[in-house]
Amino acid sequence: MRKSDKKLDNQLRLTLTNVCETALKNINGFQWLTHVVNFSDFPTSLKVTCVFDTNENLDSYIQSASNHYLQSLVKSEFNNIGIKFKNIANHVSFDTEENCDKQHNGNWAKRLS
Repeated sequence: MRKSDKKLDNQLRLTLTNVCETALKNINGFQWLTHVVNFSDFPTSLKVTCVFDTNENLDSYIQSASNHYLQSLVKSEFNNIGIKFKNIANHVSFDTEENCDKQHNGNWAKRLS
């Protein structure tokens, strides 16, 4: 990883930490988030995965009136550091610990690869 990539990754992590802390306070069932990125194709390659505890809580969030809150929060935080996306929905996905447990025995590294 180049020094510039490491600096950018640190900035991404700090920004996503802000998103995570806000989401933990405001969204029922939200647990954590993570990101993957290929720096040679940044920002196109950036993918943020928002993880809920159960499928039921994720379904409730998706069916709620505020179902774009996480995407808006991610977009806003990235805008604050000068990273712009045409369609944030292409960069934010949702998953659950329940699904990872069932399909990958709780191995997130395998699930996200």
